[in-house]
Amino acid sequence: MLGSVLLAVSRSPLARRAVSGFPVTRLVVDRFVAGEDGGAALAAVQRLTDARLSVTLDHLGEETRDVRAAADTVKAYVSLLDALRPLGLGSRAEVSVKLSAVGQMLDQAMALDHAREICSAARDAGTTVTLDMEDHTTVDSTLSILRELREDFPATGVAVQAYLFRSEGDLRDLAREGSRVRLVKGAYAEPASVAHQKKAEVDKAYVRCLRILMEGKGYPMVATHDDRLISITELLADRAGRDRDSFEYQMLYGIRTDKQEALARAGSTVRVYIPYGDDWYGYFMRRLAERPANVAFFLRSLRSK
Repeated sequence: MLGSVLLAVSRSPLARRAVSGFPVTRLVVDRFVAGEDGGAALAAVQRLTDARLSVTLDHLGEETRDVRAAADTVKAYVSLLDALRPLGLGSRAEVSVKLSAVGQMLDQAMALDHAREICSAARDAGTTVTLDMEDHTTVDSTLSILRELREDFPATGVAVQAYLFRSEGDLRDLAREGSRVRLVKGAYAEPASVAHQKKAEVDKAYVRCLRILMEGKGYPMVATHDDRLISITELLADRAGRDRDSFEYQMLYGIRTDKQEALARAGSTVRVYIPYGDDWYGYFMRRLAERPANVAFFLRSLRSK
């Protein structure tokens, strides 16, 4: 119930103004967001890659309905990728892109052109792009853009949300040679007509989706902080005859850093999702919705001020 309320609040302009107005909010946001500009993001990249972790960077913003704002997002990504190039990290530092931030809500062709520009800059930097998945109304458009991007940029990845009923079918199509797929549970408020609602159902769907990826020929990117799902990942990878270089774990910046480091020490590739930028509200509220512990952390911070 609390998660559903927080997801609804994540799209409320009134709630946005109220939450953003709390003096302590910025301090709490700093746990989940690397900073407001590219310099802060690059500092986080350096710190995490020095600790043998890989990263994917997300310039925060979504549901853009302004042409100039979409173009500005592209410029931010290109600038970031230009700054990453001399670091020589290659695929250890990639970027994640929400298509709605680069014009998907305005025109699919615009979003495709903008995504191409980002993919080109990523290729010049020796790395690649993963397309984030947003609510269910964007899935067909996102997968269509993915198909076109992969004609010129075959390493382009995509996120798939396990809680959507359609995802198992989508994954059967995607689990092909070289296909990079990030499996997430899903973090948007979706109707019961298109998505599982109960945590137990979502967890079971995640495992079914994970099995499809592990038994396929692609490159699974397993996005979870759940110890049980990590154990199941290891089991399914072993059954499929996969070595540790044939899949990776992905975790969020600021969440379970001890587990991130432990998995990396054990020889797994662990990629940390680093969000940065000043448009942090929607991302922040979804993180609160995902885990009650995050809400408790926020409330404790409010009480301490």
